[in-house]
Formats: sequence, C-alpha cells, structure tokens
Amino acid sequence: MSKFIIEEPFWELFPDAEIAVVLAKGVDNREEAAASVRPEIDRYLAESNLLAKRFLTEEVFSENRAVAVWRDAYRKFKTKKGVRCSIEALLKRAEKGNPVGRINPLVDIYNGVSLQFGLPCGGEDLDAFRGDLRLTRTEKGGDLFLALGDEENDNTLPGEICYLDEEGAVCRCWNWRDGQRTMLTEDTRNAFLIIESVDPTRSADVQAALEELARKTERWLGGRLELRRLNRENPETEL
Repeated sequence: MSKFIIEEPFWELFPDAEIAVVLAKGVDNREEAAASVRPEIDRYLAESNLLAKRFLTEEVFSENRAVAVWRDAYRKFKTKKGVRCSIEALLKRAEKGNPVGRINPLVDIYNGVSLQFGLPCGGEDLDAFRGDLRLTRTEKGGDLFLALGDEENDNTLPGEICYLDEEGAVCRCWNWRDGQRTMLTEDTRNAFLIIESVDPTRSADVQAALEELARKTERWLGGRLELRRLNRENPETEL
C-alpha cells in the first residue's frame, strides 16, 4: 500500500508545521450526482467568501497574520519569482471583492473550508498518484510538472518544497499550484484532501477545519472518510 510521507528535509525547515489529511474514498464528484445539494455547496462557498474577510484586519495586506506567516515560510525555500501561498491568493480575492466561484463539488468544498478558516486547503485524485506521495525539499529539481492551464511543463527548482510522487511533482512550491495529472475532476472517486499550517497557535483551527472538510464532503458527496493529522513526531500515513 502506498503512503504519504513528510520527509526530514521538510521538517528541518518547518519543525512546527501541521498537516491534516482527509482520505475521501468512494465519493461521487459528478455535478449530475450533486445536483440536489449544489445549492447548499454554492451557499457555503458564498458564505465562506464573506467569512474570509475576518482574516483581513490590517490595512497592509501582507501584515495580516494569515498571510504573513506564509510569506515568512516561503522565504525559507527556493520558489519561482512572485509565487504565493494558496490561501494568500484566496484572501486577496476576498479583499478585492472578487469571490471564489464554483469549479467542481470537491474543489468548491475545500475552497470553502480554506476561506472559512484562513488555512491552505487542497485536493488531488488519489488514484492518479504513482507510488508514495512525499512532501519534501527537492535536491536537483527538474521533477516533471504540467500546471493547471499550461501546455508546457514547468518543472521543479533545486531546493523547492513540493509534493512529489514517482512520476514527478504533484503540487509545486508547497501549495502554490496543482498539476494536471492529479487534479480533482468530476471523474474522481477517491480523493486526497489536505490542510496545512505553519502557525503553531492555530492547532485547534486545523482540527476544526479537518472536521468541517470531512463532514461536508461526506454529507454532500458520500463516500468513506478517514482523517489523519501529521507532524514531526508522526510524519507518515498509509493512503
């Protein structure tokens, strides 16, 4: 059985990080199947877009704690110029009154949780992984990666924090951008959903977000849900 492993090079940079995972197996992510609950999902996403503004209390956007902790984190490893954490991108939209819209049910649910709790959330198709999934720091870089919306590969840099499997990168610059190979689609039946934190003061929020993500996924899309929390003392889990 394959595993999700957070490797020591990651922990050397982020010893206090917490990673929470929902394994959602047997879900039905088709819009057709979710038609009866689609109004609830849309309403949740709309409400979360409004709730996100509570994380924007400072006049200078980068000084808001939910943004600042990730700006600091991204300075600790090699990134493409100008890339930002996924929660920063969502909060920037909230600040500008440009709400995050629907994509597909699973993505809408995790975007809602991300906005509600001010934490990065993401998701991948579990069946698209090749071997173990690793969160680590690259050595030589060059791991194959085709980003969402791109037509040419944009491979990893040396010293970059990213999610990798045996075929290449799954998500680049930690949680900046997903790849096409493992993206959630309406055909996804088994999903890997993740919540990330580098702020040790928000451990309770991570747990609340994990439970909310699992609860809403099960309620609206069915399936069997398994919850995991990983840290330096517990750095891996079976998938």
